[in-house]
Amino acid sequence: MSEAVRIDVWVWAVRIFKTRSDAAAAVRAGHVKLNGHAVKPAQQVVPGDRVRVWVNHRELDLEVTDTVRKRVGAPVARNCYVDHSPPPPPKEILASLPRRDRGAGRPTKRERRDIDRLRGRTDY
Repeated sequence: MSEAVRIDVWVWAVRIFKTRSDAAAAVRAGHVKLNGHAVKPAQQVVPGDRVRVWVNHRELDLEVTDTVRKRVGAPVARNCYVDHSPPPPPKEILASLPRRDRGAGRPTKRERRDIDRLRGRTDY
């Protein structure tokens, strides 16, 4: 039987996050949920728990099957959980999403001052 392991250690060990500090920060920020609840990095994980992780603009839904304390290789890590995540959207859908051109966002300070001058607001 596998023993309980800290959730930040487990998500790092099964290669969801690159560093242990990234994993702990994600748990503290609420991006990692254990059985549907936000938890602290020291919360213990045991086989059978469900872990939901928001990483790389995608939500992963993982069922813990084995606990590991040390970072393991990708093939071994894959055997430590069952992935219940929905498949990612097809590349055609991602390519069809509208994209804003670089620099087409908020006006710069100079452009805002020009707009204010045009509107007759020069109180600076």
